[in-house]
Amino acid sequence: MAITLNSGFKMPIVGLGVWRMEGKAIRDLIINSIKLGYRHLDCAVLLAADYRNETEVGEALSEAFQTGLVKREDLFVTTKLWNSDHGHVLEACKNSLKKLQLDYLDLYLVHFPVATKHTGVGTTDSALDEDGVLEIDTTISLETTWHAMEELVSLGLVRSIGISNYDVFLTRDCLAYSKIKPAVNQIETHPYFQRDSLLKFCQKHGISVTAHTPLGGAAANTEWFGSISCLDDPVLQDLAKKYNRTVAQIVLRWGIQRNTVVIPKTSKVERLKENFQVFDFELTKEDMDLIKTLDKKLRTNQPAKFWGIDLFA
Repeated sequence: MAITLNSGFKMPIVGLGVWRMEGKAIRDLIINSIKLGYRHLDCAVLLAADYRNETEVGEALSEAFQTGLVKREDLFVTTKLWNSDHGHVLEACKNSLKKLQLDYLDLYLVHFPVATKHTGVGTTDSALDEDGVLEIDTTISLETTWHAMEELVSLGLVRSIGISNYDVFLTRDCLAYSKIKPAVNQIETHPYFQRDSLLKFCQKHGISVTAHTPLGGAAANTEWFGSISCLDDPVLQDLAKKYNRTVAQIVLRWGIQRNTVVIPKTSKVERLKENFQVFDFELTKEDMDLIKTLDKKLRTNQPAKFWGIDLFA
């Protein structure tokens, strides 16, 4: 099952996020996911310097192509421009392509709507000042970054370009100055953080929405940020019993029925299978409406913990 982006390319509606995965685990994760039917890989590998793994992803992709497990044209691969590379878009994209061992990206996203102090292409560092606050570069506008992203399409390095973590106002501005409109806005959204206004705005203007953290981050975000998980919600647990599904499957199905692309992350093969088995049932309108009442406007992914500044305040 796929959606058609405004660029004309098709994007599988269920993908696999590979953030926070390292070493051999990456290889096994990607090979197993492809065997299970996944054709969309979201390389959200640039959020923390400790999780730089594009090279490992590239090695796994190369193995998958060389063994005939899958063809390049069968996969949809996304990666992102890190904050410190806003003034070096072409170099950053080429660096990612080299590490991923690919000739082109299906989708390249501006990871966050902020340019920070350049620390070297591909280093993905977040430079902090003496007070522990993120060093924001005020000389590079988001418009300048976007026009550099558009050039990547002209060069054939990227098929579709998009944004990530943009709110309504920043998305509106991007629409105003873009020659190539963003194909995707990748945002955190799940039953505890539904963001209906942003979702409706994007979809009204032909921008597809990808839900990163579609399960609310679960244990990982609880550990990192102290957030609570929607997977423990009794309403969702009751629905899981009603449909004879896991809570995660209920949440992912809810996301799909909102016409969002979902990219859950897991390292467990059994979870990989479960997360992909969401096409053979449908939530009723009544149950969709019930889940709508669970919104807590709770952002579970909080990079302010590392940056000393809340970019979403």
